[in-house]
Amino acid sequence: MFYGAMVWDPWLIVSQIVCLQCLYYLTLGLFMFVLVGTRVSRMSLVYFFDYATLTASTVTGWCVISSFLLSAPAGAFYIFYLIERAKKCLDFSATVYIIHLFICIAYGGWPSSITWWVVNGTGLAVMALLGEWLCIRRELREIPILTRYRSNV
Repeated sequence: MFYGAMVWDPWLIVSQIVCLQCLYYLTLGLFMFVLVGTRVSRMSLVYFFDYATLTASTVTGWCVISSFLLSAPAGAFYIFYLIERAKKCLDFSATVYIIHLFICIAYGGWPSSITWWVVNGTGLAVMALLGEWLCIRRELREIPILTRYRSNV
């Protein structure tokens, strides 16, 4: 599909949001399993959605912070493959983190930790900027011209 010929398709947008959110949490879960799962006796949703686990005062807290920060570049690659447009990267990145904020509020209340805000703000910036950079690189590639069908005159 040509970029100028796109029409507004709400089902496509919703499916992209759902797919991006699921991939983000799958990646976060993988990093949590590797980094945090080796340090705690039992993994729980607390490490995903409770703002109190994002602390710089314990080694486990640093592992949780690392998991969140490593999920952001992975999210940028998901945006690169799923969304494919540089101008939509900030929108979809912000949507991922706003949905995460609402889930955190529903799970453990308003995040009152400055560490939570810094980590998620940094993750949002990394996901949006890296995704935008990747998409711009693809959009600015030269279009190959086929010379196979031209006659050599």
